[in-house]
Amino acid sequence: MTKITVLPHPDVCPEGMVIENVPVGESICRVLLDNHVELEHACELSCACTTCHVVVKAGFNSLEAASDSEEDLLDRAWGLSTTSRLACQAKIGSADLTIEIPRYTINHAKESH
Repeated sequence: MTKITVLPHPDVCPEGMVIENVPVGESICRVLLDNHVELEHACELSCACTTCHVVVKAGFNSLEAASDSEEDLLDRAWGLSTTSRLACQAKIGSADLTIEIPRYTINHAKESH
């Protein structure tokens, strides 16, 4: 079991959060949602958008490598970094994680385009 530390985000998790006893193999997004962190996930965790984009500040190397599909989508994410992942696709490994939720997301389902 590992731990996820969510850094403060003004809208989604203003105080930040530490989630203990996270099962290995679960997606970051599922763990956040199950713990009442309302991370956007417009495609219902199917790797079809970038709304669940997170930046992994610690523990990145413990995650399985991103698939080609995830990498292609990440290229469209706002605030991309070298440790960006789609939370719906990133499965918890054996190391504790620290994640940052970017300030903005691109959600065409909620925006007028």
